[in-house]
Amino acid sequence: MARNKFDIDETLETPFDIKHLKRALTYAGKYKTRIFLSLGISVFASAVGLLSPLIVQYAVDNCFNPDGIPMLVLCAAGILACIVSSVFLSQTRSKMMTRVGQDIIYDIRKDLFRHMQELPFEYYDSRPHGKILVRVINYVNSVSDIMTNGIINFVLEMVNILFITVFMFFVCWQLALVVLCGLPVYAAIILFIKNRQRKAWQKVSNKSSNLNAYLHESIVGVQISQVFTREQVNAEINDKLAKSYRSVWMKAVSYSNLVWPSTDVVSILTRAAIYLVGLLFMPGISLGTILAMGDYSGRFWQPLMQLSNLMNTFINAVAYLERIFEMLDEPVTIKDKAGAKEMPPIKGDVHFKDVTFSYEEGVNVLEHLSFDVKAGQSIALVGPTGAGKTTIVNLISRFYDLAGGKVLIDDSDISEVTLHSLRSQMGIMLQDSFIFSGTIMENLKYGRLDATDEEAKEACRIVGIHDYICTLKDAYDTKVSERGAGLSQGQKQLIALARTILSDPKILVLDEATSSIDAKTERNLQNGLNHLLKGRTSFIIAHRLSTIRSCDRIMYVSNKGITESGTHDELIAKRGDYYKLYTAQAV
Repeated sequence: MARNKFDIDETLETPFDIKHLKRALTYAGKYKTRIFLSLGISVFASAVGLLSPLIVQYAVDNCFNPDGIPMLVLCAAGILACIVSSVFLSQTRSKMMTRVGQDIIYDIRKDLFRHMQELPFEYYDSRPHGKILVRVINYVNSVSDIMTNGIINFVLEMVNILFITVFMFFVCWQLALVVLCGLPVYAAIILFIKNRQRKAWQKVSNKSSNLNAYLHESIVGVQISQVFTREQVNAEINDKLAKSYRSVWMKAVSYSNLVWPSTDVVSILTRAAIYLVGLLFMPGISLGTILAMGDYSGRFWQPLMQLSNLMNTFINAVAYLERIFEMLDEPVTIKDKAGAKEMPPIKGDVHFKDVTFSYEEGVNVLEHLSFDVKAGQSIALVGPTGAGKTTIVNLISRFYDLAGGKVLIDDSDISEVTLHSLRSQMGIMLQDSFIFSGTIMENLKYGRLDATDEEAKEACRIVGIHDYICTLKDAYDTKVSERGAGLSQGQKQLIALARTILSDPKILVLDEATSSIDAKTERNLQNGLNHLLKGRTSFIIAHRLSTIRSCDRIMYVSNKGITESGTHDELIAKRGDYYKLYTAQAV
């Protein structure tokens, strides 16, 4: 069962958990030298920038006279130098941290993709693929900046506040206390806004994820939508999701837009208080001192506003990190056991010994199944839909682990050998003839990169697709898009079959390999396949029974096991389940 659909929100409103942030910092730790260097540059740039008000104070109090013109020019040059130096250093730090941020994105995405490649089939069967993409792309982008610039900016803003406070008390401690009186008011406003802002942006993430999931589903299923003329209905669903996203986004922005005006109001009030207190209650204070304190007061509130925004971003980032690490922590249930050995070169004997298997606990698909296949035999699996035919071939390839019993190839328990050494000696063609974006030749060599072009062409000759490929403008260099758009289902199936054959497997599994091929093409293909299957153990699943008459043994799968087994003639003579199925198709 799917954990959620495109119209069901993921639960992101979780309490702030610092452990996720600490775990994420391990990625930033690889680049700590550049991060600390960037921090040093930032602190120096901040200190340089804070010299300007002191220069202004000195200029106003000492240089506005005929003798002070040369010093006034020097002060102006000093202010310009401070501004230029601060901008240059800030730009240097920004470029440095941008590179670090992109390196962290690369590391996280690399780990995510490698893990995704190993996750079992059921993980992808139970989740909308669009929501998986949101985690790998959107969420990673959201957290990468907070782990680099976010951390630097947090430290920098704290340093800025400290520096500004020190400078204010150095210039005039009485007016510095006036500035600090605005802090309780500001804190009350921010606390009121921030909790609502965090929840609002988490809802935006949910609605964005839903919209992305539906968009992905709509693209994949666009042909079915057009067949059933669902365009209008789908447009209404998309419209509903888009309106929902727009609604929560506008609410989130309304909260965010309150932060800056609130900070600005408090800043203006405190600056006004400085002028009021300085001019009315502090006779003798210089104009330069009041101007410098007014400048520092304006600067004091900017880092506080940045810190409040950063804290909200930190909280949201932790929610995203939880989803990212949830995916990274998803157990790889099918993996090499400790001490797993390399699979010896396969001869082809296959043994099922008292095998029991279930996809859901307590609901067995197979129970106490036992059979033996000798090397080089061709085995056909037939039976009603859902009886377990595909399950049997999936167990041979160890796509799932057993609930009981053993599967042996030759004398090796497949659960005790490495997956790579097992699957690299098997050729498996599943029901979905997936074609990747790229050239036809690249698709053919997907499972065997060292194959020669001539070997790939020979595989295509065997399945009967070579002549068609040669009629294309670029022949084997013809580019095909994702899922093989532009090719018929039968052509995709033949290319996928040639890809399986090219891998030169010791055990060949064909799951409905000819279901989309017309009868004439199938007859031509059968001769090539018969030649290919000689001396090679093969398992063939086919609902079209005419394709498996020549198999060495046909096994009828039903009632959680194999109810009949024998050659075509033997099973027809029994007049059992296979006979009924075969005669029903012959009518």
